[in-house]
Formats: sequence, structure tokens, C-alpha cells
Amino acid sequence: MRIASIDVDTLLFEYPAQSRFRYAGGTCTHRVSSLIRVAADNGEVGIGSVYSHPRLVETIVTEQIAPMLRGRDPTAVEDLWRLMYGLTRWYGRKGAAVSAIGGVETALWDLRGKQARTPVWKLLGGENVKAVPAYASALLWDDDVAALGREARVHLDRGFRRMKMRLGRSWDYDVAALEAVTTACGRDGEVMVDGSLRYTVDRAARLVGELEARGAVWFEEPFEPEDIDAFVALQKRSRIPLAAGENEFGLQGFRELLRADAIDIAQADVCRCGGIGEAMAVGKLAAAHGKRLAPHTWSDAVAVMANAHVVAASPNGFTVEIDQTGNPFIAALLRDPLEVRDGMLRLSDAPGLGVALDEEVVARHRWPAGRPLPDGAYSDMIFGPTHLAPAPPYRDGQA
Repeated sequence: MRIASIDVDTLLFEYPAQSRFRYAGGTCTHRVSSLIRVAADNGEVGIGSVYSHPRLVETIVTEQIAPMLRGRDPTAVEDLWRLMYGLTRWYGRKGAAVSAIGGVETALWDLRGKQARTPVWKLLGGENVKAVPAYASALLWDDDVAALGREARVHLDRGFRRMKMRLGRSWDYDVAALEAVTTACGRDGEVMVDGSLRYTVDRAARLVGELEARGAVWFEEPFEPEDIDAFVALQKRSRIPLAAGENEFGLQGFRELLRADAIDIAQADVCRCGGIGEAMAVGKLAAAHGKRLAPHTWSDAVAVMANAHVVAASPNGFTVEIDQTGNPFIAALLRDPLEVRDGMLRLSDAPGLGVALDEEVVARHRWPAGRPLPDGAYSDMIFGPTHLAPAPPYRDGQA
């Protein structure tokens, strides 16, 4: 079996006006993801995905990586990862280049599993895995905090037992929103908190008291990802586990966080950090430091499942994130939709990642290669100055 072709599909979705959500960066108008397909000469196709700037991903994969990988053995995943990393090291090592490599590598793992007729989680060392813990990721900013409580009950009704909310707006809002969601969950659910990179160490330490009182599962990214010293300082003042890593790349980035004892939960995302192999390596390093692995996922269902395979094979794998903001790349991209029951995401014994794309959904959302993206706020990426509308600075008073 040899690699015949590698293709990239950019998927784009525009939220209807009434469905857009507010967050620290403004109002989210669009979502985007990049699908990677590695076709072998025997007709098998491996699937991966990338969450990064789609035009950069397209250029890196089609103009540099694909020509170098054609004709090679797709099951030699580790060797091919090292080749791709070496090719992009001069301008890569982090960011879009490493994410693009990871998308191709995920597709290679899918092919390796299909060739071996074995699920990826088993190839990675997992045993008898039927499901992994998963949490609903939503509960964005809302002026009506009572609406957040109602939303929390919806996630419970959909089979989730854990959910993540976004804070970092103002002290009064944070406390009121936290109270609304935790009260709505009661004993039926648990709550994670995303700090949206909006706190000082003192403000974060103050909020920790509220999180402890309400049994929060973790406090995620209260600070910008570059500010490792702030994480270390908060560790000394908090009994709530600190989580971070969705903005980190490669094993070396997580090594810095873990060496400094900056975090308790590493959030390596297969479709951002460099692929399945890198996420597994991060998990092993985290375990050596007595920490847990809980992959970030915010793009598409292929990434969710790839991260789920990593969690299934990692003894310190904790949970998987599933976007619940009406993103069709989560809800409709796969022929067999993601299935969550009693807080657990179902896995299967199907070979590879065990996923098949709904090609009608892909065709509906495919964005032409090379065409610039429409102006908008894409949750983590913003195009066009009119959409550059971040929230005002955090206030200790009302929102």
C-alpha cells in the first residue's frame, strides 16, 4: 500500500443571526475546519482534520507535504511525521505548520487502522474500550444568566454529565453565571470553567474561592498561554485543578508547562498540537508528572473521535470536549453521529478511527480552494476589521 494523494477540504459555516454567540473575542459569526484525506493506491482513504488558518493549512499540505509523501508507505506513521516535521521546521515547530502535520498524521493513523482491521485506540494500547467520558462545551456569555441555567439542563437531557462554561466578563457576571449553572446542574452534573484568558493572578485567586465552593472540576486558561509564570503563581493559591494547552503545540510546548508545574490537566488537541502521536506523547509526559490528559476539541467530529481514541488509550485520559453551539461539523459531519449516553462518548471496534463522512454535508459546506474567507469572527480567528470587537477589560463591578 502506497500513498496516492493527499487532499484538503476547507469547511465553512455561517451561523444564522439568531444563533450567534458572544464570547471574549466578540460575537461568533462563522466556524471553519479543514478536512484531510490521504488516499492509498488500494482505494482506502484515511481521514484527519486540522483546526487552524485554513489557507495556511491548504498551502502547507498541498504544496509541500503531499508531493513529499506520495508513493510512500502510509503505515510508517512515525517516520512520516518526522519527515513532515523536518520539512516544516524552519517556519514551523508551532502553529499552523504543526497543526497541518497533525491532520495528515491523523489520516495516516486512520489508514493504518484500516489496513490492520483494528481500531486506532487498540493500536495505541487501549484495551476493551467501549466509551470515554465526554463533556458539553458551550454556555457562552449571556446577559440573561437564568438562560444559562436552562441551557445547562438541556445538556444534561442530551446525556452529558459534565459541561464547560465561559467566564471572564466581570466579577458580578462571573459569580451570577456560575451560580445559575451550578444550581441548575445540582447533583446531576459537574461544571468546568474556562477563564477566557481574562484574569490577573489576584482576580483568578479570588474566583477560585467561588469555584471551590461550587465544586468546579477545573479552571481553564485564566491567563494568556504565554504567561506560564501566572499559572505557576496561581497553583500556589488554588485547590482547583488548572487546565491549559489548547493553544500549545508539540511535545516541547507541553514540556514547558509540565516542568514548571503550571497545570494539572494538559489539553493537547490532536487537530492542533501535532497529531495522535504527539497527543499520546503529551499524555505520557503528563502521567509522569502526575497530571491528567483532557484534549481540547472545538472544530469537528473527526477531531472529537481522534481525541477520544487518544483518551481511550491513555491511563490518565480524563475526558473529551464536544462543542454544543450548533456547529454542523460536530452534529452532522459523520454518517453515524456522535453518541453520548450517561456522560460517555461511544467508541466502536470499527477499524481506524471508525468514522465515515456524510459527503452531502461536506459538499454543502466546502469552501473553494484558494478563495479568501468571508470577513467574520470564527471563534478563534477573526477576519476583517469590522469584526475585531473584543470585550472591554474585565471589571470588578457589574458587566
